[in-house]
Parts: sequence; structure tokens; C-alpha cells
Amino acid sequence: MIRFLLNDQPHAIDNCDPNMTVLEYLRNELKENSSKEGCASGDCGACTVVLAELVDDELNYRTANSCITFVGNLHGKQLITAAHLKEQDKLHPVQQAMVDKHGSQCGFCTPGIVMSLFALQKRSDHYERGETLEALSGNLCRCTGYRPIMDAAVQMYEPAEDDQFTRNAEHTKKSLNKINGDADEVVTLSNGEHHYYAPATLQQAVELIASHPKARLVRGGTDLALEVTQHLRTIPEMIDLSRVKELNKLTVTDTEIVIGGARSLDSSVETLKNYYPEFADMLARFAAKQVRQQGSFGGNIGNASPIGDTPPVLLALNANLTLKSASHCRDVALEDFFTDYRQTLLKSDELIGDILIPLPEENAHLKVYKISKRQDDDISAVLAAFNLSVVDGVISKASLGFGGMAATPKRAKATEAALIGQPFNQATIDNAKQQLAVDFQPLSDMRASSEYRLEVSRNLLQKAFIEIGLELQQENDSPLFVDATQTRICSHA
Repeated sequence: MIRFLLNDQPHAIDNCDPNMTVLEYLRNELKENSSKEGCASGDCGACTVVLAELVDDELNYRTANSCITFVGNLHGKQLITAAHLKEQDKLHPVQQAMVDKHGSQCGFCTPGIVMSLFALQKRSDHYERGETLEALSGNLCRCTGYRPIMDAAVQMYEPAEDDQFTRNAEHTKKSLNKINGDADEVVTLSNGEHHYYAPATLQQAVELIASHPKARLVRGGTDLALEVTQHLRTIPEMIDLSRVKELNKLTVTDTEIVIGGARSLDSSVETLKNYYPEFADMLARFAAKQVRQQGSFGGNIGNASPIGDTPPVLLALNANLTLKSASHCRDVALEDFFTDYRQTLLKSDELIGDILIPLPEENAHLKVYKISKRQDDDISAVLAAFNLSVVDGVISKASLGFGGMAATPKRAKATEAALIGQPFNQATIDNAKQQLAVDFQPLSDMRASSEYRLEVSRNLLQKAFIEIGLELQQENDSPLFVDATQTRICSHA
């Protein structure tokens, strides 16, 4: 049985198909139609709802695309829709601001925009343009243009006043604590034909996987749910790893960053920013806020998509994975993990336990570039990550990871060999560019042609060369300089 708060009321779901999405449940079962279906793929944001959950005994409000969130994911949370914001006859400050600033036109997408602004208001007590743009990046419709919506974001903080959610916060915490009273239970949902399991511990998870080897593993469902909503398939068995404590950790040791396989992408950004700011900046362009708060590192790696955004960076960083089952635990290098299109080394009784990222080495420079048709909420045509170590003007180490260039995320081994041990100069880069055609024979598809992908990968290597050269100049006050007319690194020597 799935138990949660629907606004401020305890609610339970039993004898239900776990393939049902939150949006379907709201509209078809509860006849609550404020959330709209625009795309059924988590792209447009019209269906955005807010989920509140306890984190360190405080309420954490986050957005989710209800069209690709399975109902099982509601357990232990508070579900809030645009229909819940009004208090009696008084609009919520976010809703009132959208009215006052004429931020709505046809209104179809407005509920999703309102919920994104509501979650933002709960996370921050003042207007900040960058945060607002990020919060709205997953709401694509702009019938009224951007300005009225941004004006509404400014007004929603003025004047600052408590809403019913703030006033009822302690009651909400108590209710959620009651729902989560037996925190170590395995939550289940079934309609007799399809089954959903949500373990609370790693031991429960691996035992469930061992006894249900054909079950699909899910965390946020941002990719898996598309099989249901876009391809109209049903998933007979699901094991939801989002509640597993051990898989949601993030620790930093003397040598590496350890990220649990079920930890959300969004909750990992601040730590990554301290060590790999380029990686953190790229994650700000990973899908949209709704997806980053639901999706996990383990999911983005495990689905083995050739255009996943995190694997190329992790390949460049020489990351490793810990794979766990009920009977064993093994470490594998990420570069060995992908075996073919959508195929990996993961066995039927295993899950991705940890992602192990080495801490930055001295003299190492990481550059990450995402090429897509849209700046926000879009899939990569090419994602390139360059991790180069330069010592005394010589490239001592090189790790290059690419997405969108092959059937799997892949290292550019021939290009790396052309770089390692060579002078950090234009001649070396020109030679390495030619090796990219040895490493990759990319396909042409709806996002880019083969020729474009190969050419842009060469251009990105050039871009990394220029930017690293500038960093070397600044760090070492060296005689290196950039000749902008020739776009090359030169030396006075």
C-alpha cells in the first residue's frame, strides 16, 4: 500500500497498477484536473506538481513531472498541485502574482509554471534571477513571453507572508513521520498482475533483486516511465531504489567522491561544484530541474544511453562503479561497464551501489561541453569531456569521454594516445583532432549528422586547448599566451 499526503489529507493507494503515473491518478481517479498533459515525456512541464518530503526533519519542496512519475514514488511524501494552493477564496501569492503581472494566456501550461515558482519560493526567501531561470527551465511554454512570468517571480516574495503550508508545517511533519513510522518496511503495490516494491535498506534491495531477477530497477523513473507513456508498454515488476538509505549517500574521502547509485543528480551538485565546477555547470543543463531532482546517477549510467550526459564526464574522470548483489560486491571501471548499445556488465542480480570519482589531481584540467539545440531541457547531440594534465608544457595524462559519438558512451583512446607525452601546442592538437575519426564513426540522426558530430568534436578539443592554455597562463604566470587571430597557444621560447 502507498501512503502519502494529498495536500494536507492522509491518502492511500492499494490494488492499483504500479504502471499508473501520478498525472493519470490525479486526472482519471481523483478527477483533479489542474495538472495538464502536454507531452507525457517530462519535457514541457505542464504537468508539474510539488512533492514535499522530510530531509533531516525539515520539509524539502521539489518539483516533479507527474506525467513520468509512477504513483509508487509518492509514498511518504506530500503531493501538492495547483488546485491546493488557494486558501478558501484567496489565491496563493504565487497565483496572485501571475494574475497581477499577466503571466497566463491560454492557461494550459500555467499550473505547471505556478508550481515551479511555488517550489522556488519554498526554497528561497528572495528573488534571484539565476535561480528563477533555473526553476522555470523545465516549463517550456511561454505564451506571454518571459517578462510577465519573471515579473510574477519578483512579486511573489512581496510582501513576505506565511501561507497555509508554512503555518501547517509542524502538522505536516508529524503526518509524514507517522506515514514513515515503519521506515524499514518494504512498501508494495500491486493490482494482482503487476507488482511494485520499494525497499528501505540495501539488504532488502539485493534480496528482492535476487528473487525477482526480471524486475526493472527504478529511482525517479524519468527514463523508464517513457516506456509506459511513449511506447505504451507495461512493466510487470518494478523495484524502486529511491528509499534505500545506503544508496542515497554522498561522502568525500581523502581520495574520492562516493555517490550512492540512487542519489539524485540535483542533490549532488553542490559537492561536485567544490571539486569539479565544470561538471556541476554541465548538470545545470541536464534536462530540467524537475528531472534532476528525480533522476539519479545510477539511473543515468545504468540505462546505458549513448547520449546520457553524466557518463562521458565520469569516463574522463576515470570513475569506477561498485556493483552489489546479495552474494557479492565487485568494482569495475566505468570504461569497461558499457559493452554495446544499451548493454552493460550489470548482472541480473546486481545493482549499481556507488559511483567512485577520484579527487582532482594536481596539474589536471577538466573541460566539459554540451552541444544541443536548446540551452535548457534538451538532449545532447554531442557531450565531450576533456581531462588533461599538463606538466612543464607537456601533456602527461589525457582522458577524453564522449557521448553521442558511438553506440555507447566512450573514451577516445586513439586521441588520448596522440596527446599523452606530447608538447602542449597547436601541432599536437591538430594531430589529435585527426585521431577522433579513428575513435569514432558517429551516426546521423534527428539531432545531428555524422559529419557535424565529428567536426564539432574537433572544435571542442580546440576550445579545450585554448581554455586550458589560458588557465595555465593565469596559474603559473607562464610565457604562454593566446594568439586570438590564430586561435592557438604560443610560446615566447
